[in-house]
Amino acid sequence: MTRKFSILLAVLIAGVSFLCMVQAQTGEKKWKKTITLPKGDVVLDIKGEWNVALTHLRPGGYAPESGKTKITQTGNTFVGIAMTAFSAFRKGKEQIKGELDKSGFKQVQIISGVAGNSDAKGQISEDGNQIIIDDGERFRLILTRK
Repeated sequence: MTRKFSILLAVLIAGVSFLCMVQAQTGEKKWKKTITLPKGDVVLDIKGEWNVALTHLRPGGYAPESGKTKITQTGNTFVGIAMTAFSAFRKGKEQIKGELDKSGFKQVQIISGVAGNSDAKGQISEDGNQIIIDDGERFRLILTRK
């Protein structure tokens, strides 16, 4: 009886583990706007105008700022051009650029005309309408789809 119970328990644990693993591997993002790449990967469609909230991370830095950025996207690569002048970003110049993959950002950079380029980390909201890009030292950008 105990042996049967142990075998049944082991089979049950193995089954649940298998189902969890399959769900984790097939779990796709639920973004509202996507692009399907030629190889079949689906990435977030981020092209368009975004409202931007800029926070300076260094103590004694500038006050928070807000403005707009226009993102162009070709496949999984993108560039964001500042539509508003910021203390660290010039109007009409690159502000962010990077590459997307099926789970979010493959890589992203913040490009400042004053402070230079910095590698950053990006997070995308569940619906794909908010992006946080943070280089951990100087800048945090919160982009919200218009």
